[in-house]
Amino acid sequence: MAALRAALPYTIPIFAGFWFLGLAYGLLMNKSGFSFWWPMIMAMTIFSGSVEFVAVGMLKGAFHPLQSFVIALLICARHLFYGISMLDRFKGMGWKKFPLIYGMCDETFSINYTAKIPDGIDKGWFMLWVTVLDYSYWVTGATMGAVFGDFLHFNSRGLDFVMTAMFVTIFMENWMKERDHRASILGILISVVSLLLFGPDSFVVPAMIMMLVCFMSLRSKLEIRKEAQA
Repeated sequence: MAALRAALPYTIPIFAGFWFLGLAYGLLMNKSGFSFWWPMIMAMTIFSGSVEFVAVGMLKGAFHPLQSFVIALLICARHLFYGISMLDRFKGMGWKKFPLIYGMCDETFSINYTAKIPDGIDKGWFMLWVTVLDYSYWVTGATMGAVFGDFLHFNSRGLDFVMTAMFVTIFMENWMKERDHRASILGILISVVSLLLFGPDSFVVPAMIMMLVCFMSLRSKLEIRKEAQA
């Protein structure tokens, strides 16, 4: 309980953000014709908000399992680096390691990696409570959005734009923080070229593959430029 009391204040901002996005996601799924248990189970098993929003279109569209797999893998590829960064921190955690790995997302990783755990608080229980609390925020928010969607009658046209708005917000926050905008501009140009070449229904996967290749090939130059500016 001491670890819970120590972890809770760190997760309050996550609660606000997760409930807002979770409610929007649940409403979107409801207005798209899915029963409440769809967003509830998806929130419990996927636990990657951006993929869950993308999955709405996948479920409503044609059956493309390979494309869906590639998109989900590319969107969540950053979790590979999260896992590598937490290898030392998860050592000696015993059974706690498994829920910590399963429940790790951007926000949970950020807290567990950077938080200064108070003296006398067990590190494993602290990180586990952060993971459990963040997980519960997202699942309950998505479920409540879907349940209340049956009682809310409004014009839901344009509600799916919340996904686009979320990605635009993430991009703009990154743009404001970075000094060198070459990577961001390159990503925009690649997206536009891929859109022109492959059309609006098939440009995402080629664009992300091209970005990956370009960023890997230009990684050393971008890092040198970043170090010079620092």
